[in-house]
Order: sequence, then structure tokens, then C-alpha cells
Amino acid sequence: MKNYLTLVRSLIALTIFCGVLISCEQKRPLKTCETFAEMEDPTSDTLSDWSQSLPGLNASFVSIDTKYPKSVMPQPEKNQSCKLTGWKGEKLSGQLLLWSAKNIQQVECEFGDFKSSDGTVLSNIAQARFVRYVMTDIFEPGCGYRKPEDFPASLTADMLDNLECFNIDAKTARPVWLTVSIPQSAKAGIYTGKLKVYARDQKTQEFEISLEVQDRTLPTPSEWAYHLDLWQHPSAVARVQNLKVWSDEHFEALKPLMKMLADAGQKVITANINKEPWNNQCFDPYADMITWTKNADGTWSYDYTIFDRWVQMMMDIGINKMINCYSMIPWNNEIHYTDAVSGKVIDVKADPGTKIFVDMWTPFLTDFTKHLKEKKWLEITNIAMDERSPESMKATVELLQKVSPELGISLADNHQSYKKYPFIKDMCVAAGAKVDSADITMRREKGLITTYYVCCSDKFPNVFTCSDPAEAVYASWYAIAADYDGFLRWAYNSWVENPLTDSRFRTWPGGDTYIVYPDARSSIRFERLIEGIQDFEKIRMLRQDLEKANTTESLSKLDKLNTEVAKFNTIEPKEPYVDMLNKAKTMINELSR
Repeated sequence: MKNYLTLVRSLIALTIFCGVLISCEQKRPLKTCETFAEMEDPTSDTLSDWSQSLPGLNASFVSIDTKYPKSVMPQPEKNQSCKLTGWKGEKLSGQLLLWSAKNIQQVECEFGDFKSSDGTVLSNIAQARFVRYVMTDIFEPGCGYRKPEDFPASLTADMLDNLECFNIDAKTARPVWLTVSIPQSAKAGIYTGKLKVYARDQKTQEFEISLEVQDRTLPTPSEWAYHLDLWQHPSAVARVQNLKVWSDEHFEALKPLMKMLADAGQKVITANINKEPWNNQCFDPYADMITWTKNADGTWSYDYTIFDRWVQMMMDIGINKMINCYSMIPWNNEIHYTDAVSGKVIDVKADPGTKIFVDMWTPFLTDFTKHLKEKKWLEITNIAMDERSPESMKATVELLQKVSPELGISLADNHQSYKKYPFIKDMCVAAGAKVDSADITMRREKGLITTYYVCCSDKFPNVFTCSDPAEAVYASWYAIAADYDGFLRWAYNSWVENPLTDSRFRTWPGGDTYIVYPDARSSIRFERLIEGIQDFEKIRMLRQDLEKANTTESLSKLDKLNTEVAKFNTIEPKEPYVDMLNKAKTMINELSR
């Protein structure tokens, strides 16, 4: 009996001791980590062998250039530390990979302060976001209608979720995207930061980040020279969040999403001036921003209430350089208006060059110009056209110059007809169409913008969900190498039916229609796009400083920089482009020290 009581006491003591150990290891209050379910992995990856995985939660720093499959056991070299280098005002990225052969509950990531050897502290400059997997397909055949069953599907890591904690299922990997935003006011130097990873019933893991803050400063995104034009789609937000279009709640839901775009340096407000400009090519039609009414006496009235509210909201957020209004040439040449007598909405076919085209657009352009003058927006407003035929453009430009010559013109040109319109304020050419350097220089001297775009027809560089992450960076290196002012891409948020889980669409490769996710969730693609834009700005500023110094040493460095940048003046690189980027970035860091 005595031995039995001793054994019981020992077991009780051991139980209490183990409980203390577990609670010490956890160090976090219990939470319920609820979220939506990702789609089932359709590949044979789910049959991968996880028997060699170490027990518990595994974690390691990995390259941001690699997307890890969800169901394949990762085998990276275990790395508890990483190094980041950047300018003041720059946003840097890192990636931590988590994986486990068993279910892991309540994974949380927590950054501490970044501290330098002289005691300087940078607080609240980093965040960790769990990367979510969405379904994607493949590029082939690029543009054109497609059925999901006709193309191999796979889960790809892309969306950055705004979750406090995450449960990791057995035999899965879960990337964590790390973002370090260096304050413009930071003191140059080397800082060390700690990242702790907690999980229920798991030992706390600690990782170290060495941050080199260089003594150079990026301006705020609104002051970047890079002309970023990602087309916005407001009505998609209303549908996904189940809100009435143009309600107060809709406008409130738009603000955080559009603020994220402003923080990327966006310069252009996308607005529509009549019926759906692209003939409902997206899942959601574009809701009217300007209501046209034909009165009983044959005169016209135009209600700009929604247009004004949308534009003012965007300008208040910080997107205020240009308003591009689509379009006098919608893809089916249809416009519509409300008949005041019958109350019906009337559709009209208005082909450029016809009498009805002139009769419909002349009174609108006259009234619109007057309204823009009153709002003091005329100088930054363009009538925008997208991939229209040379014949349609000719008739449209002639009418604009006759009726409203003060209005600017914007064109996404896939007919290599830019030479016909040297006065167009915002000219964007397809990636495969080279613009003569003399024409770019001439346009820049006149204050005109010249950019390039990629779409469903461009395999590289692009930002599909099936694209490699570094392609988004390469896009801006190509822009500066080819001497463009920036980059256009449709679309920022033309969401598909279920954008949180399935990026595929009835036309075009997955992810072609959007680069960010509902509720202001970023993506790996969007973060890497910003990275490339920052590189563009750093190269531009380094060039200016080296030219200004005008010494033998500075001009030698400038020549080295220009030689490296020139390698990116192609959309068909002959060597591994990721290696090219990493080498060039190392050179920029050296020139910045």
C-alpha cells in the first residue's frame, strides 16, 4: 500500500510538472484559429512521403524566389537567421517556411524590436502574414476561353492573410511572408531583430534577422517617379462583400483596398463614363459612375455624383496624378442612357465615325469638360481607350480635338500606332512593341507618359498566379532598361467568382484578373511588384547622384550600373533571370553604401 501511494504521488507530481512545462512552452493565451478552407490539392503531391519529417513544428528561413507546394515535405537547409538590406523608406520581404507531419494548433508569429549596437531601437516595423494557397492553372494558351478540366490545376502560394494565428494540418507546408518597413527617419546602421514562432504544445522557436539600413532614403510612394497604373474595379468589392453598389458601406470597404494601392505608388484613378467599357469581360460588370439622361425636350443631363465621390475618395487616399476615363470606344461600341419619358434604359450602338457617335458624344464631352473645370480636375483627366483599332482611334481623336481639345487622351496600344499620336498624354504599348528611344525622350520632354503593359498574351514577365514570384520584380527592371516611365496592368481587383480560393477564370490564365485579394489582403505577386518599383526608384536616384558628382570614380560606377541595367532590356532573357536580378541587386547595395 505504501508503495502504491508513493507511485500515485509520483504520477501526480509528474503530471503537474508536465503541465507546467507545456504552459511554459506555450506562453500564449488559448485562441481559436478559424478561417476558410482552401481547395483540396488536386495533384499527386498529396501522396508524398512525410515519414522523414522531424517531429513537431519545423521552421526555416527560405528564399522569397521560391513557392513551396502545400503537400510536399520541404527539405530546405535549416536556417535560423537571414540578412536584409535596404534604404530608409524601403519595404523589404523575407519568407519563413513552416511544416509538420502532424497537426499543429495555434501557430503565431511575433516580432520584437530591431536594435543596433549603439542602442538605437526600431519598433513596430515588421509584420508576419500567413501565406494562403489558391488554385491556379497554366499559361497555355494565354488568351482565350478555357475550361478548368482542360488544364492541369495546382495549389499555389500567393495570398497574404491577415490572421493572428493559424492551424497547420498534418503533412502540409505553410509559408509565412515577412515584411520589414524601414522608417524614413531611421538611423543608418546594422540592426538585429527577433522573430518568435509559437504553437500550442510546442517549444517556442526564435529566429534572427540582421537588417542593414543604408544611409539613403526613398521618397514616399506618392513621390515616386514610376508611373504605376493598375486598373481598379470598385463594383467587384461590392459583390464579394455583399454590399449595395455605391452605398456608404461600399465606399468604406473600398478605402483600405485602395490605400494599399496608393502605398504602392499608384498614379491613376480608373473611372468609367458610360456603359461597361470592356463588354463585361470580367465576372462583375463595371457599375455606372455617370448617369446619362435624355430629357423630354431632347436635351441631355448628366449626373456626376458617383464619379465625383469616387474620384475624391481616391485623391484623398493619395492617388491624384491622373484620372483615366473609359471609354468613348467600349469593346462593343455600345453606350446607354435613361429615357426621361419612359424611364427605360436605352442601349445605343455608336460606332466611331458615325453620326450617332458624334451626336451622342458631343454634348457629353462639352458638359463633362465644363464639370471637370469646376472641380479643377480637367488638367489631369484623360479619355482612355484600350486596344482599339487604328480606324476607331482616328475618328475618336478627331472628335475629341474638335469638341474638347483640353481633355487629355490615354491609349493602351496593341497596334504599334503610337507614332500617329505623339501628343497623347498617356501612351502605353504592348510589351512586345518597342518604342524608339528618340520618341520616348521627345515625349518625356513634353511631360508625356510612356509605359508598357503585359496581359494574357505575355508569358513573361507576368503576374499570373502560376508565374514565378520574381517575374513581378523583373517587370520594373525591364521598364527602366527600356526607358519606360512605368507599367500598366489590368487589373488590380477584377475578382473571379471565388477569389479567396480559386484564381482561375473562364478566359486567361489564373490570376490574370487580379493581383490582390478581398478585405485588403496582399499577395506575394503584389509585394514583389512593389519590390521592383522600389528598385526602379533606387536606380533612378543613383544615376542622378552619380551623374551630379561627375568624378572619375562616380562616372565609372554609373557605367557599371548602366551596363548591368541594360541586360534587362528584353522580355526573353538568355540567362537565368533570377540570378540576373540577385546579382544586380547586390551591385545596387554596394553602390548605396
